[in-house]
Amino acid sequence: MRVPAPADGLGWSRLLTWLGCAGRPKGAHGLVEVATPGGPAVAAPGDWIVLSAGGDYHVAVVPQPSGRAS
Repeated sequence: MRVPAPADGLGWSRLLTWLGCAGRPKGAHGLVEVATPGGPAVAAPGDWIVLSAGGDYHVAVVPQPSGRAS
């Protein structure tokens, strides 16, 4: 499931329901802390959180544009 934008209340409700006790909001910038096999991981809006066949959550970080012209 993709981490929604901070203002997407319905998306956040769905994400936190799906994660259950394995996830919690972190700060006011749309971050979520997820319990993974390697310890807590922080996902930002646009990142993906996947559930493996073994029942563990994993965070796939999507590179964010730097905002700089090349």
